[in-house]
Order: sequence, then C-alpha cells, then structure tokens
Amino acid sequence: TAAITLITVKHNLFLLLSVVVPAMTCNAYEIKSPDGALTVNTSVSSEGTPLYSVMLNGKTVVENSPLGLVTDFTDLSRGLKEADIATKTINRSYDQDKIKKSHIDVNATNATVEYSGADGKKLSVEWHVANNGVAFRYHVPRIKDRGSMVVKEELSSFAFPEGTTTFLTPQSDAMIGWKRTKPSYEEYYTVDAPMNAKSQYGHGYTFPALFKTPGSWILMTETDVDGYYCGSHLSDYKDGKYTVAFPMPEENNGNGTVGPAVALPGVTPWRVMAIGESLAPIVETTLPWDLVEPKYEAKKARPAKGTWSWILWQDGSINYDDQVRY
Repeated sequence: TAAITLITVKHNLFLLLSVVVPAMTCNAYEIKSPDGALTVNTSVSSEGTPLYSVMLNGKTVVENSPLGLVTDFTDLSRGLKEADIATKTINRSYDQDKIKKSHIDVNATNATVEYSGADGKKLSVEWHVANNGVAFRYHVPRIKDRGSMVVKEELSSFAFPEGTTTFLTPQSDAMIGWKRTKPSYEEYYTVDAPMNAKSQYGHGYTFPALFKTPGSWILMTETDVDGYYCGSHLSDYKDGKYTVAFPMPEENNGNGTVGPAVALPGVTPWRVMAIGESLAPIVETTLPWDLVEPKYEAKKARPAKGTWSWILWQDGSINYDDQVRY
C-alpha cells in the first residue's frame, strides 16, 4: 500500500509539474548579441509587469528589472503577458565626421517583444543587442482608437548586482544658479560611490551614468529624443533599483507639462547601456549614434570666426565694453 501511495504521489506530482512548469517558462525569451557574449532575458512578474535581465559571459550585469509605461488612459506596466517575439539581424554601415569614428559598422540582434492584456492593452519593447551594449525602447499602438497618449510615468528600471559602485552626477534643484538656469548638467561627479548613497539634491542623477559591477562596466544614457518626448534622468536608488525619471514640474518656470505627449502609434526614446568587462568598450561605443536614423539630410556648415569673453573673464565680462575689447 505504501509503495502504491508513493507511486501515486509521484505520478500526480509529475502531472502537476508538467502543467505548471510550461506556464511559468513559456513566456520568456532570450535575446543574444551576434557574438553570444551579451544576453537579454525577458519575463513577466506575477502582477503582469514586464521584466528583463542582462548577462555578460554568463555573469549578471542587470538583475530582473521592471519595464512599462503608465499613460493618461491605461496602465501599460501591469496586467500584461508576453504574446510574441520577432527577431532580425542588423548589419549596416554609416559615416559620421563628428564623432570618435568616421566609419561605423553596426552589427546587432533586433528583437521586438509584444505584450497584451485585458481591455485591449498592447505594448511592444524593441531590443537592440550588440556585442558592446544593449538598448530598448517602447512601441505603443492605437488602443481603442486613441490617437495620442500622455506618459505619466516610465517604469524603465535598472537593478544592479550587490557590490556595484557608481560614478554619477546629481540632478540639481530647478531654477537655481546663474540666471536661474539650472539644471544645467554641470554638477560634479562622485567617484566610486555605493548605490545607496543619496544624490546631493535628492532629485536623482543626470545622464550619462557609469556603474561598476563586480564583473563589468555599464555606461547608461538615452538617445533619439525628439520634441515629442522629454529629456530624462535617473531617480535615486530605491527599492533595489534606479528608474527613469522625468523633469521636475518647477523646471522652465513651471511653464508646460512634465509628462510627454506622444501621437499613436508612437515610440519612446532609446534607453542605452554600453557594457564591457573593461572600460575599453565604454570609451569606444557608438551606440547612441547607431540607434538614430536621420530625419533629414543635413548640409555641412563651415564655422566662421567667433569670440567668447567668458572663457577668460567669466560672468563679469558680460557687458558691451568688454565685448569690444575682447
């Protein structure tokens, strides 16, 4: 009787696992860089929040971190499930005479993970996984014939392994400093600080942001920001992660709104992480340019002569007589 009971228990446990395990793992995708060193793993939390993690040569670079948007008419950060993934290989070249390389070859894996939920919720996360970094952005279609959205909150988050140190510059208070022009992105960087150190002004940190994990370096920034979205920064470290933060309402004298308005279907800027085991891939990266498509053909401009008295005489030189003298 005991043997039969044990067999029955094992059989029922096997049946239970055969049902439960696929339900836990089927909605998870793995996206690899062309050389296989960088891997992005996607999943969904029990609340239906999209998650991702990043590994470099088998070591964790970014732990499971939430993704999503909260808009004025629907919450695209909860109640979602992974629906599908479409992948392709990117191989293209471009020339640029104003950055660190004049000819750039772009080789990457492009993957778009689609999410869906009740009430017609739909969200896609597009991934760009190259040999020296990872980037992602959101695609939002028309939902229930909505032609636009206001993004109230972006949940793009970055959870780094324990022992990570930071090289960050704080986001300053709004409307302070010379002619009340801050934040002007001129604060000092703090070197090799712990993640739980509070930012100087309590408003988080300005891009670019550098992190040193136990086995890698990560330089974080944003790119392809146009007039339909706002310039963003990082929050303070909270609940084990950093999160993309929008401008403060006090900026620009409070003129205008903080939440960006986006026509649908629409996309957000890219969130970019240059990644390497040493600083060389960080210094050499062209990711912020690799991800941007020209909106128009620019004509070359030849700079003329110019003067700038401030470089020698600072604020006191800002008057007519000093300009003539200079």
